[in-house]
Amino acid sequence: MRVLLVDDHPVVRAGLRALLSGQADIELVGEAASGEEAVRLSGLRTPDLVLMDLQLGEGMDGVDTTREILAGPTPPRVLVLTTYDADADILRAVEAGATGYLLKDADPDDLVRAIRSAASGETVLAPHVASRLLTRMRTPAPPLSGREIEILVLVAEGLSNRDIAKRLFISEATVKSHLVHVFGKLEVDSRTAAIAQARRRGLIR
Repeated sequence: MRVLLVDDHPVVRAGLRALLSGQADIELVGEAASGEEAVRLSGLRTPDLVLMDLQLGEGMDGVDTTREILAGPTPPRVLVLTTYDADADILRAVEAGATGYLLKDADPDDLVRAIRSAASGETVLAPHVASRLLTRMRTPAPPLSGREIEILVLVAEGLSNRDIAKRLFISEATVKSHLVHVFGKLEVDSRTAAIAQARRRGLIR
Protein backbone atom coordinates (compact mmCIF):
# COMPACT_ATOMS: atom_id res chain seq x y z
CA MET A 1 0.00 0.00 0.00
CA ARG A 2 1.15 3.52 -0.83
CA VAL A 3 1.39 5.89 2.15
CA LEU A 4 1.86 9.67 2.25
CA LEU A 5 3.23 11.03 5.55
CA VAL A 6 2.09 14.49 6.73
CA ASP A 7 3.74 16.01 9.83
CA ASP A 8 5.50 19.34 10.39
CA HIS A 9 8.11 17.87 12.75
CA PRO A 10 11.17 16.39 10.98
CA VAL A 11 12.01 14.14 13.93
CA VAL A 12 8.52 12.62 13.92
CA ARG A 13 8.66 12.07 10.16
CA ALA A 14 12.06 10.40 10.50
CA GLY A 15 10.74 8.01 13.14
CA LEU A 16 7.68 7.11 11.11
CA ARG A 17 9.79 6.73 7.97
CA ALA A 18 12.06 4.26 9.77
CA LEU A 19 9.06 2.33 11.07
CA LEU A 20 7.31 2.08 7.71
CA SER A 21 10.43 1.32 5.69
CA GLY A 22 10.70 -2.01 7.49
CA GLN A 23 7.28 -3.15 6.27
CA ALA A 24 7.38 -5.17 3.05
CA ASP A 25 3.80 -4.29 2.09
CA ILE A 26 4.07 -0.53 2.69
CA GLU A 27 5.65 1.98 0.31
CA LEU A 28 6.25 5.54 1.54
CA VAL A 29 5.50 7.66 -1.55
CA GLY A 30 6.07 11.11 -0.06
CA GLU A 31 6.36 13.38 2.97
CA ALA A 32 4.77 16.77 3.56
CA ALA A 33 5.38 19.33 6.29
CA SER A 34 2.36 21.52 5.49
CA GLY A 35 -1.26 21.10 4.50
CA GLU A 36 -0.77 22.78 1.15
CA GLU A 37 2.12 20.47 0.31
CA ALA A 38 0.10 17.45 1.41
CA VAL A 39 -2.78 18.33 -0.92
CA ARG A 40 -0.34 18.76 -3.83
CA LEU A 41 1.52 15.50 -3.16
CA SER A 42 -1.69 13.57 -2.68
CA GLY A 43 -2.75 14.53 -6.18
CA LEU A 44 0.67 13.73 -7.67
CA ARG A 45 1.59 10.51 -5.85
CA THR A 46 -1.90 8.94 -5.54
CA PRO A 47 -1.39 7.30 -2.12
CA ASP A 48 -3.76 4.68 -0.75
CA LEU A 49 -3.54 6.25 2.70
CA VAL A 50 -2.46 9.59 4.16
CA LEU A 51 -1.06 9.55 7.71
CA MET A 52 -2.11 13.00 8.92
CA ASP A 53 -1.00 15.14 11.86
CA LEU A 54 -3.56 17.70 13.09
CA GLN A 55 -1.29 20.64 13.87
CA LEU A 56 0.80 21.71 10.88
CA GLY A 57 2.09 25.14 11.84
CA GLU A 58 1.09 28.07 9.63
CA GLY A 59 -1.55 27.60 6.96
CA MET A 60 -4.02 24.74 6.73
CA ASP A 61 -4.38 22.44 9.72
CA GLY A 62 -4.82 18.68 9.48
CA VAL A 63 -8.62 18.83 9.41
CA ASP A 64 -8.76 21.36 6.56
CA THR A 65 -6.11 19.36 4.71
CA THR A 66 -8.10 16.15 5.19
CA ARG A 67 -11.20 17.83 3.80
CA GLU A 68 -9.30 19.11 0.75
CA ILE A 69 -7.68 15.75 0.03
CA LEU A 70 -10.95 13.86 0.33
CA ALA A 71 -12.64 16.28 -2.07
CA GLY A 72 -10.51 14.90 -4.92
CA PRO A 73 -11.85 12.55 -7.62
CA THR A 74 -10.18 9.37 -6.27
CA PRO A 75 -9.31 10.24 -2.67
CA PRO A 76 -7.15 8.08 -0.40
CA ARG A 77 -8.07 7.09 3.13
CA VAL A 78 -6.89 9.51 5.81
CA LEU A 79 -5.68 8.25 9.20
CA VAL A 80 -5.10 10.98 11.80
CA LEU A 81 -2.06 10.53 14.04
CA THR A 82 -1.81 13.26 16.67
CA THR A 83 -1.10 14.12 20.29
CA TYR A 84 -4.49 15.82 20.80
CA ASP A 85 -7.56 14.01 22.12
CA ALA A 86 -10.02 16.81 22.89
CA ASP A 87 -13.58 16.31 21.62
CA ALA A 88 -13.16 19.34 19.36
CA ASP A 89 -10.24 17.73 17.53
CA ILE A 90 -11.84 14.29 17.30
CA LEU A 91 -15.20 15.54 16.05
CA ARG A 92 -13.71 17.87 13.45
CA ALA A 93 -11.49 15.10 12.08
CA VAL A 94 -14.33 12.58 11.92
CA GLU A 95 -16.69 15.09 10.32
CA ALA A 96 -14.01 15.93 7.75
CA GLY A 97 -14.01 12.26 6.71
CA ALA A 98 -10.99 10.75 8.46
CA THR A 99 -11.09 6.94 8.48
CA GLY A 100 -9.36 6.73 11.86
CA TYR A 101 -7.91 8.68 14.76
CA LEU A 102 -4.82 7.51 16.66
CA LEU A 103 -2.60 9.11 19.27
CA LYS A 104 1.17 9.37 18.93
CA ASP A 105 1.76 7.28 22.05
CA ALA A 106 0.47 4.23 20.14
CA ASP A 107 2.60 1.10 20.12
CA PRO A 108 4.54 0.89 16.80
CA ASP A 109 3.11 -2.54 15.97
CA ASP A 110 -0.41 -1.29 16.69
CA LEU A 111 0.21 1.70 14.44
CA VAL A 112 1.32 -0.49 11.53
CA ARG A 113 -1.74 -2.72 11.98
CA ALA A 114 -3.96 0.38 12.09
CA ILE A 115 -2.43 1.68 8.85
CA ARG A 116 -3.23 -1.61 7.11
CA SER A 117 -6.76 -1.63 8.49
CA ALA A 118 -7.45 2.01 7.60
CA ALA A 119 -6.08 1.54 4.09
CA SER A 120 -8.61 -1.26 3.58
CA GLY A 121 -11.46 1.01 4.69
CA GLU A 122 -11.89 -0.04 8.31
CA THR A 123 -12.53 2.58 10.98
CA VAL A 124 -9.60 2.74 13.39
CA LEU A 125 -9.83 4.55 16.74
CA ALA A 126 -7.42 4.71 19.65
CA PRO A 127 -9.07 3.05 22.71
CA HIS A 128 -9.15 6.36 24.59
CA VAL A 129 -10.70 8.13 21.60
CA ALA A 130 -13.33 5.41 21.16
CA SER A 131 -14.16 5.68 24.86
CA ARG A 132 -14.57 9.45 24.57
CA LEU A 133 -16.90 9.10 21.60
CA LEU A 134 -19.01 6.46 23.38
CA THR A 135 -19.24 8.63 26.50
CA ARG A 136 -20.29 11.57 24.36
CA MET A 137 -22.99 9.48 22.67
CA ARG A 138 -24.32 8.23 26.01
CA THR A 139 -24.29 11.54 27.87
CA PRO A 140 -27.77 12.90 28.64
CA ALA A 141 -26.65 16.46 27.93
CA PRO A 142 -27.32 17.71 24.39
CA PRO A 143 -24.05 17.34 22.46
CA LEU A 144 -22.44 20.33 20.82
CA SER A 145 -22.21 20.11 17.04
CA GLY A 146 -18.87 20.29 15.26
CA ARG A 147 -19.58 23.88 14.20
CA GLU A 148 -20.55 24.90 17.74
CA ILE A 149 -17.33 23.45 19.11
CA GLU A 150 -15.37 25.15 16.32
CA ILE A 151 -16.87 28.52 17.31
CA LEU A 152 -16.24 27.84 21.00
CA VAL A 153 -12.57 27.13 20.23
CA LEU A 154 -12.29 30.50 18.50
CA VAL A 155 -14.02 32.20 21.44
CA ALA A 156 -11.42 30.60 23.73
CA GLU A 157 -8.71 32.06 21.49
CA GLY A 158 -10.13 35.52 22.24
CA LEU A 159 -11.80 36.24 18.90
CA SER A 160 -14.83 38.51 18.76
CA ASN A 161 -18.05 37.53 17.01
CA ARG A 162 -17.04 39.67 14.05
CA ASP A 163 -13.61 38.00 13.84
CA ILE A 164 -15.19 34.54 14.07
CA ALA A 165 -17.65 35.40 11.31
CA LYS A 166 -14.79 36.48 9.05
CA ARG A 167 -12.72 33.39 9.88
CA LEU A 168 -15.57 30.96 9.14
CA PHE A 169 -17.15 32.96 6.29
CA ILE A 170 -20.51 33.21 8.03
CA SER A 171 -22.55 36.16 9.32
CA GLU A 172 -22.26 37.65 12.80
CA ALA A 173 -25.92 36.75 13.34
CA THR A 174 -25.10 33.11 12.67
CA VAL A 175 -22.23 33.24 15.17
CA LYS A 176 -24.54 34.72 17.80
CA SER A 177 -27.16 32.06 17.09
CA HIS A 178 -24.60 29.27 17.54
CA LEU A 179 -23.40 30.81 20.81
CA VAL A 180 -26.96 31.00 22.13
CA HIS A 181 -27.26 27.27 21.48
CA VAL A 182 -23.86 26.63 23.09
CA PHE A 183 -24.82 28.57 26.22
CA GLY A 184 -28.06 26.63 26.49
CA LYS A 185 -26.46 23.22 26.05
CA LEU A 186 -23.69 23.99 28.54
CA GLU A 187 -26.15 25.68 30.94
CA VAL A 188 -24.07 28.87 31.20
CA ASP A 189 -24.74 32.54 30.56
CA SER A 190 -21.39 33.98 29.47
CA ARG A 191 -18.48 33.33 27.11
CA THR A 192 -16.08 32.86 30.02
CA ALA A 193 -18.34 30.31 31.71
CA ALA A 194 -18.85 28.48 28.42
CA ILE A 195 -15.09 28.15 27.92
CA ALA A 196 -14.57 26.93 31.49
CA GLN A 197 -17.39 24.38 31.21
CA ALA A 198 -16.16 23.14 27.83
CA ARG A 199 -12.65 22.62 29.20
CA ARG A 200 -13.99 20.73 32.21
CA ARG A 201 -15.89 18.40 29.87
CA GLY A 202 -12.89 17.94 27.62
CA LEU A 203 -14.66 19.52 24.65
CA ILE A 204 -11.79 21.91 23.92
CA ARG A 205 -8.12 22.01 24.81
